[in-house]
Amino acid sequence: MYLQKRGRINRKSEAIRSLVAETHLMPQNFIAPLFIEEGKDITHEIPSMPGYFRKSLDLQIPDIRAMYQLGIKSILLFVKSDDALKDNTGKESWNDNGLMQKSIKAIKDAVPEILIMTDVALDPYSSYGHDGIVKNGEIVNDETVEALIKMSLSHAKAGADFVAPSDMMDGRIGAIRKALEENSFTNTGIMSYSAKYASCFYGPFRDALDSAPGFGDKKTYQMNPANRIEAVREALLDEEEGADMVMVKPALSYLDIIREVKNAVHIPVSAYQVSGEYAMIKAAAIHGWMDEEKAMMESLLSIKRAGANMIATYFAQPAALILNK
Repeated sequence: MYLQKRGRINRKSEAIRSLVAETHLMPQNFIAPLFIEEGKDITHEIPSMPGYFRKSLDLQIPDIRAMYQLGIKSILLFVKSDDALKDNTGKESWNDNGLMQKSIKAIKDAVPEILIMTDVALDPYSSYGHDGIVKNGEIVNDETVEALIKMSLSHAKAGADFVAPSDMMDGRIGAIRKALEENSFTNTGIMSYSAKYASCFYGPFRDALDSAPGFGDKKTYQMNPANRIEAVREALLDEEEGADMVMVKPALSYLDIIREVKNAVHIPVSAYQVSGEYAMIKAAAIHGWMDEEKAMMESLLSIKRAGANMIATYFAQPAALILNK
């Protein structure tokens, strides 16, 4: 059979497939989310996230060293706050001697080269489990932004390289940028969760930090999964207000949004492969329904192909191990 063009020629061997590959994954593309708990010598596996752990700082630091050696240059910190420290103001979040602040300092001392990003939202510190301050059953915007400013400044003072507001309050990026500038934290970056959807895929994460909302849901501030144009608008607003990076969360069910945002903004785009996405792959692998390594790598490649410059993923370490082979 005569054919003028044969597409299979560029697929006939591993050497050719590697040569013409359009998308490449590297360990430095990954941001490793880490859960930190108060105390020493503590390891708790998260039941809904098989193989992932919340650890005390003394055990996390050796893991961070190992990840850095694998080429993972960035971590995203979350802390589990004691219930006794939670209230409606979230004031523990800006305690200069709090667990987050102590963790930032200790990690920077131990692994100075690692890029530390910190979660900025009130839900781990809130007695209501919401990302903002609650008044008369409503999550109020402007008072919450004032709390987020205090939290961000405290993280910057402790040595965070980037603060990562995940709350979805209006105007918080501009307000945080202004506060960082006015307080001489001019080298502290902002990675904004610009398009964070009200997704069911966050469930295991809330197990990890005991941060499920105590009433209602988060649909008045997180985005409607039906909306696409709104995500682009939010990302452009955050870029205008001074974000250095924007994020789409979740990732796998929102690959179209990652591409839309990538095409619209002029700053790097990150995507968060969230806990539910991790748990689905792990559960299928445990039951023998899917090859875990292949599913992990294909899912990460799809996120990168969609346009993400970097990926926050619980698979960061095992994926880096494969890429280093």
